[in-house]
Amino acid sequence: MRKAIRVSACILGLIGLLLLGGAAWLGRALPDVYYVSQGETFSLEWVRGIGVRQMPQAMPASLTARSGASYRARLTLAGSVPIKEVEIRVVEADQVIPGGTPFGIKMFTSGVMIVGLTDVPVKGGVTANPAKACGLRTGDVILSLDGKTVAGNEDVGNIIAKSGGRPIEVRYTREGTAAAATLTPVYAPAEGVWRAGMWVRDSTAGIGTLTYYDPATHRFAGLGHAVCDVDTSAQMPLGAGEAVGVTVTGITKSVAGLPGELHGVFTGGSTFGMLTANTETGLYGRAFASPLEAEPVELAAGSEVRTGEADLLTTIDGTQPQRYTVEIEKIRIGGDLTRNFVVHVTDRRLLEETGGILQGMSGSPLLQDGKLVGALTHVFVNDPTRGYGIFAETMRRDAEAAS
Repeated sequence: MRKAIRVSACILGLIGLLLLGGAAWLGRALPDVYYVSQGETFSLEWVRGIGVRQMPQAMPASLTARSGASYRARLTLAGSVPIKEVEIRVVEADQVIPGGTPFGIKMFTSGVMIVGLTDVPVKGGVTANPAKACGLRTGDVILSLDGKTVAGNEDVGNIIAKSGGRPIEVRYTREGTAAAATLTPVYAPAEGVWRAGMWVRDSTAGIGTLTYYDPATHRFAGLGHAVCDVDTSAQMPLGAGEAVGVTVTGITKSVAGLPGELHGVFTGGSTFGMLTANTETGLYGRAFASPLEAEPVELAAGSEVRTGEADLLTTIDGTQPQRYTVEIEKIRIGGDLTRNFVVHVTDRRLLEETGGILQGMSGSPLLQDGKLVGALTHVFVNDPTRGYGIFAETMRRDAEAAS
């Protein structure tokens, strides 16, 4: 009998430790601030086992208070284990026009990005790499050379060629941090020019999908993730750019292990907006006029998103989006901002046409209960019927910060 009691006590103690450990992890992973629209009920039903207890400043079940009001609440695990206190802010229900329309991206970088390092033959079979020798790496963004601002590839070539081999100062950024180095070009006899041993890029172009347009502010958002360099996978630093119309002309179908992609052509003379920011959570800009024709819908707070059926708006032919059925299978806690939940394509039409999610669909909006809840961001390489999505609330926040 005593042995059984001791075993039970050990089991209960272990469960207690697991609950405390889980609560500590959730305390780090869950946000400190939540947003909820006026008239909506705040809950975290999608995180099993988490409860919400109001603090002394009473939090109404239905947040009908004016925009700007905020409340404190305590999150608990298994009904009693405290996780942490959070703030719940009441916001106006934003009305945006959902997208699903493809658009073309023309981006020019702020500075030039190093996309490759290469040895330079000097003499007698000897090679040198000045860029590597002074500490430069692929992905670094060069802002100036020899005290001169560089805006394009030609600027870099001209400054290096005219250096005569003397040391020149390089000012650059690496993952957003400013740095400097001294580069000494070498002479390449076969070409008769001075070289630095690096390849650089000053622009990029591609196709993505619009997530929404805000008619009140003229802001638009797309992609749900950053535009990255094709060679280095580094985020491209936006100097200037424009958004143009695109017509989808075909697709490469997705199969397990090899995601497909949209193919399209830019519509000549159809620039509809200027790009203002390329961030981790998407590409943002301001439109000259509405690029979308649908009716506005409410933009949902992240806490309103739930597992279950949703609608996907995306374009796989021409310029007009179609509506397809998907399932939001799992909502994730913490981690990558562009992987807030898992989306499973269940619509037979879309599966037959595309095999699932395609590259170029990034930014395709997801609607649930008539509200914009998020956008597609990534496809699972080994299962293209599934992918990740980002909360629309996250994109709205970053769009406002980018303006």
